[in-house]
Order: sequence, then structure tokens, then C-alpha cells
Amino acid sequence: MPQDMIRYDILAQEALRGVIRKVLGEVAKAGLPGNHHFFVTFLTGAAGVRISTRLHEKYPEQMTIVLQHQFWDLQVTDTLFEVGLSFGDVPERLVVPFSAIRGFYDPSVNFELEFDVEVEETVGDNDQGVTSIAPVQPAEKPKTVTSGTKPKPAAKPAKKPAKAGGDKADAPRDEAGEKASASVVSLDSFRKKK
Repeated sequence: MPQDMIRYDILAQEALRGVIRKVLGEVAKAGLPGNHHFFVTFLTGAAGVRISTRLHEKYPEQMTIVLQHQFWDLQVTDTLFEVGLSFGDVPERLVVPFSAIRGFYDPSVNFELEFDVEVEETVGDNDQGVTSIAPVQPAEKPKTVTSGTKPKPAAKPAKKPAKAGGDKADAPRDEAGEKASASVVSLDSFRKKK
């Protein structure tokens, strides 16, 4: 198979990040049009991401923010966006480079973009700043953080947060008050056995 010397995959991802840059730039100027709102998932450890220590401890790998009703001072540059959000009634300022974004979703029109993101990882026990670039392996499920509003359920819930609010999602509870876990039932269990 021939080798891709042009790297179309990288060029396509850069172009799609340009879509996010353009959309957020327009929102920064004129506000959200109609019912549009966005889920933005990014890697909290990626180069250039600036969030509070409190948020980084709570979301050490990645987090999803919702830009809908309660955000302020959105600023967009060629390489990043900055936004103010409230987390548990504590105002925070987030700085997110476009290169750190893993996913962008507008549920009002079922528009979704997903990206492969590389992050710098510290190598060695002495943490002397030696880094290597490694592709990020898919995490379990992105933790969702909202700006205080509940979004409409996503059309593809397997890829999107099922309910905004992160750890506060309501699940059925057993008599002891613990959340019941979901179980997977195979199709074979419903088939008639001969």
C-alpha cells in the first residue's frame, strides 16, 4: 500500500477544527442562534489547556462542557478559545486550544465531529520535563460538565453523554440507595431454544 506523504488525515482534522473555530467565533460576536448549543469534549492534560487545579483534579483526563445558556466572555483566537463557566456556583475561566478538542457536538441539528488527539506525557519518575508525544487511547466515557442547564438527549447516546451533570446522573437505585448497574442482555437469550 502506498504511503501517504501528504498526510490527508491531519489536513482534514485541521480543516474540521477550522469549522469549530468559525462557529465559536460567530457565537462570540452574535450569541447562539436559535436552538444551537454545543458539547465540547477536550483533554484536560493537553498542551495549552488551562483550567483550575480543582477542575483538573476532578477531571484528570478529559471533560465535556456545554455552551448553552450560562457561559460568558467567549473569546476565540486562531489557536484556542476562552470561556467563563460556573461549576457548582464557582465561576471558572477555561482556556482550550483547538488541538485539545476530542469532540464537538451540536444536538440541535445532530452535527458531530470527532478527532484523534495527541498529548504530551511526562516520561520517567523524576518528572524533569522529558516528554514524548503519544496518541490518546479512548477513555471509558467522557465526564460531562455543564454550565447549569440540562441539554436535550443526544440522538446517538452511545457516543454522547446520556445526561448532563457528570456524576449526578440519575440511575435507578436499589433498596440500599446504591445505583443499580446496567446489564447487557444478548439477543440469544431471547431466541427460542430447540
